[in-house]
Amino acid sequence: MIEWVSLRTGARPVPKPVATPLVWAATSGSALLLVAVLNTLIGPGRPSLALTVLSLLAALLGLRAHFAAAPGTAVLCWLFLNGFAIPPAGTLTWAGHRDTLWLTCLLTAALLGTTMARLRNAHAAYRRVTAGITPAAADQEPRGR
Repeated sequence: MIEWVSLRTGARPVPKPVATPLVWAATSGSALLLVAVLNTLIGPGRPSLALTVLSLLAALLGLRAHFAAAPGTAVLCWLFLNGFAIPPAGTLTWAGHRDTLWLTCLLTAALLGTTMARLRNAHAAYRRVTAGITPAAADQEPRGR
């Protein structure tokens, strides 16, 4: 008789976040590539579309990053958005309310991605821990009472 045994016995570790400099390097390369593709396909006069795409990028990169990487990720995305997605290309400008809104959107997206990853990992770890508890053991009273 063949008995199937799971090779994954024991708890799996929670994934560790990627180092912050690596996240920032990925942000720089990905943001540059995305802005270049958007400028080629659609044209450089669409900052709202570029903001949306770069916010999604910040959220995706936040899924594997530390919380400390979020401000740098937002600033790097903003630099490519401000420098290359709006005319004149290659010129950084600061328009108070607009750029503050853009930075806030990008920071919120990066923090939201990181928070979602932490909640997902915590939920998965909780399910792994509680899956090993039998229903009979869960119904018993703690010994200290």
